[in-house]
Amino acid sequence: MKPAVILLSGGLDSATVLAIARAAGYACHALSLDYGQRHQAELVAAARLAHALGAVEHRVMRLGLGDIGGSALTDSAIAVPESPTEGIPVTYVPARNTVMLALALAWAEVLGSRDIFIGVNAVDYSGYPDCRPEFIAAFEQMANLATRSGVEGEKLQIHAPLQDLSKAQIIQRGAALGVDYVQTVSCYQADADGGACGRCDSCRLRREGFIAAGIADPTRYALESGRNDADFSQTRNPA
Repeated sequence: MKPAVILLSGGLDSATVLAIARAAGYACHALSLDYGQRHQAELVAAARLAHALGAVEHRVMRLGLGDIGGSALTDSAIAVPESPTEGIPVTYVPARNTVMLALALAWAEVLGSRDIFIGVNAVDYSGYPDCRPEFIAAFEQMANLATRSGVEGEKLQIHAPLQDLSKAQIIQRGAALGVDYVQTVSCYQADADGGACGRCDSCRLRREGFIAAGIADPTRYALESGRNDADFSQTRNPA
């Protein structure tokens, strides 16, 4: 089995990518980043998923993007928007995917791997510039110029298998591969137990994806101020 590095956030998309890479016959080395995000629930989810989906190894690296701030996901003084916004939203984390891919690249070189998987998506990507196909292509080109393996002719490939899929298609693909989405955490402001707020952009895209896929939504919603799981029963159990 060829080794591959899989960027694993603990969310729906990266879980699906891990399942895709494993099904393709790769020995999956999962890499999660503690980048200063609002909550640790997604890292707990990443550990569960790495085990459940057969990763041969799972590492968590500390990445201090919270020391820089500039995003609602790393700065508690910036509110997470609860309605769609125009342009690039405040949940965009400056340089996150660039730095994460760079760390995955370094580990891939150490492992002798030529393959890195990332769950970026250009359809339901909330307007993030570092999820575009142009960015992935540019990073791959840079990686093959900047590494010993690339210079010596062992070309590295950045795999983005979800790039052109809708959220519904991603969910259907993962379900077919046996991904248990109840184990994933997608919410930007999940509680300590991974309960979703049900209001942020990520929750909205996830909920709409399950509806469009015709699959019952297993998302666990946080109990708060009169809002509970029953409020989302219709979306979890589409007709």
